[in-house]
Order: sequence, then C-alpha cells, then structure tokens
Amino acid sequence: MRLLQSLVLYAGLALGANTALAADLSETAALATGELGKIRFAEAPEPVSDVAFTDAEGNPVSLADYRGEYVLLNFWALWCAPCREEMPALDRLTEDMKGTPFRVVTVATGRNSLERIGEFFEENNLTNLPVLLDPKMELARSVGALGLPLTLLINPDGQEVARAQGALEWDSEAALELFRSWMQSS
Repeated sequence: MRLLQSLVLYAGLALGANTALAADLSETAALATGELGKIRFAEAPEPVSDVAFTDAEGNPVSLADYRGEYVLLNFWALWCAPCREEMPALDRLTEDMKGTPFRVVTVATGRNSLERIGEFFEENNLTNLPVLLDPKMELARSVGALGLPLTLLINPDGQEVARAQGALEWDSEAALELFRSWMQSS
C-alpha cells in the first residue's frame, strides 16, 4: 500500500510540475504573434534526440553538449532558398544574445559541401554561426524534420519546447523579447 501511495504522490508531483512549466511557457507563447505565429509551442516539453552530428573538422557533436543552455536549433541547407534567406538574421541573433545562456546552433542537413558552406558564410559575412553538419540527415530525421528550414527551441534540460517551420526574422525585436521571456520563465 505504501508503494502505491508513493507512486500516486510522485505522479501528482510530476503532473503539477508539468502544469507549472506549461503555465510558464504560456506567457512566452503569448508573445508569438505576427510573423512569430509560426512558432508552435509544445503542450509539454519533449526530450530531443542525442543523435551525433559533426563540426567542420569532423568531430562528433550532440545536443547534450548544449545542456544547461537555451538553444535555437536550426536545420538548413545550401540548396534551400528560405534557409539562406534567414541565416543573416540567425547570425545577428547570435551577436545580440552574446553574454547570455542562449545558443544559436545551425546544422546543415543533407549533402552540403563544406567548401560551399564556407563560401556562403564568407559572401554573407556570417561570422557568429557554427558550421555543423548532419550529412546523412540522422539528427533531422530523429526530430521529425519534414522540410527546411526547421527551427527548434530547446530548454536547458535538453527538451524541445517549440518549433517553427519556415524562415523567420529571428533577430527582430519581437523575437528578442520572446527569447528573453523564455529564459526568465524557466
């Protein structure tokens, strides 16, 4: 009987914690208006995959490397026009969020030549973004990416809290306000 009581108490606490988290995110989600309305907040945070991808030198990287930080994970490709269009905004966002526990993690998914990525970064003066690769699309598939660009918001516990399909102006004042609210609510 004591075990059953403990399980019921634990389940109640877990449900209460999820409700509190959802309430915290609801204030942030309310800021997703206008163009930011593309951002869909999850009812409850879900753990993200720990599938490895690589940096420009071929070293393995995983989302676990970013635990403890707020992450904007963006899947993009050189052949994707909307992806290319939003990269300068992501670069500026990285600069705007310096000094905070917020990281912009851009992952080129599929076949993307490292040389051409370098050229694209240079041509567009992208100096703040990491060069990360998911050549076999394993990470993209593991998060259910159906199209590009796809952006996930991941909390410091490694859980997806929101996602957006399509290009956005990620460095707009409204987006900055949303990200600051998100970090304050956690």
